[in-house]
Amino acid sequence: MPRTRFVLIGGFLGAGKTTTIARLARACMDRGQRIGIVTNDQATDLVDTQTLRSAGFGVEEVAGSCFCCNFNGLTDAVEQLTAIQSLDVIFAEPVGSCTDIAATVFRPLRQMFPDRFELAPYGVILKPSHGRRILRNEPNAGFSPKAAYIFKKQLEEADFVIVNRIDELAPAEVEDLAGLLHEQYPGVPVIRVSARTGQGFDALLEFLDQRGDFGMRTMELDYDVYAEGEAELGWLNSSLRVTSATPFSLDDLSLAIVQRLQQSLNSASAEPAHLKTFAQGNGHFSVVNLISGDTPPAVSITSSGRSHQADVIVNARVAIDPALLEEHVAAGVRAACCAMNATADFLRTQSFRPGRPNPTYRITDAG
Repeated sequence: MPRTRFVLIGGFLGAGKTTTIARLARACMDRGQRIGIVTNDQATDLVDTQTLRSAGFGVEEVAGSCFCCNFNGLTDAVEQLTAIQSLDVIFAEPVGSCTDIAATVFRPLRQMFPDRFELAPYGVILKPSHGRRILRNEPNAGFSPKAAYIFKKQLEEADFVIVNRIDELAPAEVEDLAGLLHEQYPGVPVIRVSARTGQGFDALLEFLDQRGDFGMRTMELDYDVYAEGEAELGWLNSSLRVTSATPFSLDDLSLAIVQRLQQSLNSASAEPAHLKTFAQGNGHFSVVNLISGDTPPAVSITSSGRSHQADVIVNARVAIDPALLEEHVAAGVRAACCAMNATADFLRTQSFRPGRPNPTYRITDAG
């Protein structure tokens, strides 16, 4: 029986993992391959899962812990995806604040399921907005040195690095980022892409099609610094229902929520690692992303739909106390809704700091 190709795409919060995986999955389907996707988050109500399912993909979610700390959850999700039919390719998207993936995911998969999975090269997406500042060790990188430590460790264990959002950068900026990567991670291939437009994806697919032993990079990791870096981020997932007597634009609602939150968080000097909304109603859905405090929000999926009612999910990963983050989100959502003559009823909110990583397996021997 042929082994299933396992493709894991990592990267920091807001790097563009979901958009990249969606485009890769569509390309594989166009080649006649059967695909499945596993998403991952520290909590339930994940925008990425709803976005991918709404786009028609088969998706399972590992919620409540990262792949490394819930390895059995990952393999159970794969079993769920393959229960109906065998799959040619499985894409997996780890939590954006996680690292040590080679030791806690790749090597356990290789040792425990050698006849089940064929592991593709491990690609980590570089987020330009924070990446440039972190790689240059600038004092205003937006995050503490401990959070930046996680960012750099993600790049260190990659088989190759994907510089995303090249459609938003000048050619000189792209070359500058590639130069910083080659200088600090010598010998690691760099691929330039735009997940939004598809530029560079032929080269990305060709790289991922390689056969060999991947996810083998050994690195030293200080789990104390790692845990403290993760814990500096406030984490919030919230689901709510928005209603109005008159139809409203889903795109306008999603964008207004994110814009209000960006203004509010900037006034509190709280740097967003990633903030996104998903709004669905009347058969349409809209997604808006914010990847840093100094870049404008982007409508990543435009619905052009209008509705009297929408189910909305807000995901926020911000350098702020989670209790304060919850206050910002509640105030921002209600202000955005009020401006559109709509009301918001919060159904469920989870806000917390991630706990200390405790891997199910950690295999440091690359042999």
